[in-house]
Amino acid sequence: MAGLKTLSHRYDRTVAKEQLLDADARTERTDLDGPLNYLLVGSDRRPGDSGPDQRSDTILIVHVPAGQREAYLVSIPRDLLVAIPPANGFGGGQDKINAAYEHGGGGQAGAQLLSTTLHRLTGIRFDGAALIDFSGFRKVIDLLGGVEMCVDTEVRSIHTNRVFATGCQQMDGAQALDYVRQRYDLPGGDYDRQHHQQQLLRAMLDSAGRADLRSNPVKLDQVLRAVGGSLTVDTNGVPLEDLLLALRALPPDGMRGVQVPSSPQTIDEVSYVVLDNGGNGLFEALRGTRVPAWAQANPRWVTRL
Repeated sequence: MAGLKTLSHRYDRTVAKEQLLDADARTERTDLDGPLNYLLVGSDRRPGDSGPDQRSDTILIVHVPAGQREAYLVSIPRDLLVAIPPANGFGGGQDKINAAYEHGGGGQAGAQLLSTTLHRLTGIRFDGAALIDFSGFRKVIDLLGGVEMCVDTEVRSIHTNRVFATGCQQMDGAQALDYVRQRYDLPGGDYDRQHHQQQLLRAMLDSAGRADLRSNPVKLDQVLRAVGGSLTVDTNGVPLEDLLLALRALPPDGMRGVQVPSSPQTIDEVSYVVLDNGGNGLFEALRGTRVPAWAQANPRWVTRL
């Protein structure tokens, strides 16, 4: 435990810190008691980058029930039709949720608008948030020696023309990130892409555990610096080392992937995703203590990672 505190102090300065959550979307508490909800936003562009492509390709709510013995990775569909409030010159209106980050201007302001949009949709107030540069994670994966990904459906990459054959296989950073971007020609479309992104996060944790980084201080230094360079965090006032100490108790088999109950729909010749029955009680469960019970009652939308 003392070693982890020393490491987190040492690398605390490598992680950028910003106010990623809007005030209305932020919990008032600054402790780790009770169920926790964290917002993870993934993009291929670093916060502050300028350019036309500022949409968030990955939006996850990480729910940790009280006791911190399991975690639920809830993927928000990128094409989910939502009401985005006005901000940063944007007048507000209906759009896909992954446009909220863009309408906010990307970076800190984009994350804040996304958090407000999600709060108004779900009623959830978040205990913290992180912006993840997934292109930067390529280096992390390579330093860990790659990740094992299990391909459930053969798919050809629309970006590299690489064919991913079915079966479990070792992938380097470029291959893994290419694979989890695919959604076309998959039976579940974007739902499959969401599941593969959840799998990647679990696979990275598995690789980190197998790498025995504590016995290789040089490699540990490289990995921690690469991770730090790929993250911008908002811990909501909780010291980073306290958060790491709490989350390290999660067992390897304690992660579940959750898809939001929803379905695709074409509106005015544009493809969207719309909620099924307001999310079928998922958001209410996330606001309280009933996520494990909800997952048991809704196995269609839950997978073990």
